[in-house]
Amino acid sequence: MANQVNRLFASQLWVANVGVDVFYHAVLAQHVPAVQVDWRPPAGGDARMAEILAKLRDL
Repeated sequence: MANQVNRLFASQLWVANVGVDVFYHAVLAQHVPAVQVDWRPPAGGDARMAEILAKLRDL
């Protein structure tokens, strides 16, 4: 297990950031390849509205 962890930390890091922009910019500042994914919860996180949208999608 320790050998696998050592290999992980010795390999090239690539980051896909979903969410907070400040984390994405901090990764880029360290010259690590990264992409920012602009994802938001369906219906802005409103569970009832997301349920309605899911029903409409399934029509």
